[in-house]
Amino acid sequence: MKRTFLLLLLLAVLSVISGYLMSEATWIGRVGITLFHKEYNLLKIWWQGASAVFILLLLLFFLHNYFYQRLSVIKARLLHILMLLIAIACLYFTYDDFSNDFSHHLLGWHFHYGFYLFWIGWMLICLFFVFKKKPATNFPIDPNSKEKAGQ
Repeated sequence: MKRTFLLLLLLAVLSVISGYLMSEATWIGRVGITLFHKEYNLLKIWWQGASAVFILLLLLFFLHNYFYQRLSVIKARLLHILMLLIAIACLYFTYDDFSNDFSHHLLGWHFHYGFYLFWIGWMLICLFFVFKKKPATNFPIDPNSKEKAGQ
């Protein structure tokens, strides 16, 4: 429980930093968001961007937690590792897009780092569940056994 709280606190801090950095787009980038990409207007106000990032990271956390609880240890770890690889690939493609697309390049490095922090947050969630140990159960192996656990 303590580690989960620390992870969620770290995700909240990353979200605030990410929201602030995304709101620090260059002047020309802010004009482009205002005129052409109105769906990204929430990124211009730091707390709205931070809230959006934190909600997405919380959804990913609960999704990982659902798989962690429902799947066997090996299947869950493989799924978390697969999702970690997806997050790494998304970070690379975001970097590539920001480096090669002129309109994204105009947004500035603050804006770019804000998005990179989102992918890093998802990677931290994946690593948290990869290394999390499942608690041992005290149930008997055979459910038809007359012995009860603990007696």
